[in-house]
Amino acid sequence: MTTYLILSNIIFVIGCFGIIFFRRHIILLLICLELLFLAVDLNFVMASIFLDDILGQIYCLFLLTMIAAESALGLAILVIYYRLRGGISVDLIHY
Repeated sequence: MTTYLILSNIIFVIGCFGIIFFRRHIILLLICLELLFLAVDLNFVMASIFLDDILGQIYCLFLLTMIAAESALGLAILVIYYRLRGGISVDLIHY
């Protein structure tokens, strides 16, 4: 159990560092955000197995579907933005 929690914490830290260091690349920001969510999901599943309760796994399933929908919507917005501006760099975004 502790090895999976350590692995989950390592994945979470990698995602946090990715968000801090790759602020100029939107695709990498989305990938790092997915890493954060997957680390949280791994924690839910391991706690569910350890406590012998199915609720954590069900919550993880709902969270994964929400993450997939969020990722698809974000990538669709990026495709539209690329067609309008010719690039997806954070520098091109003006308010």
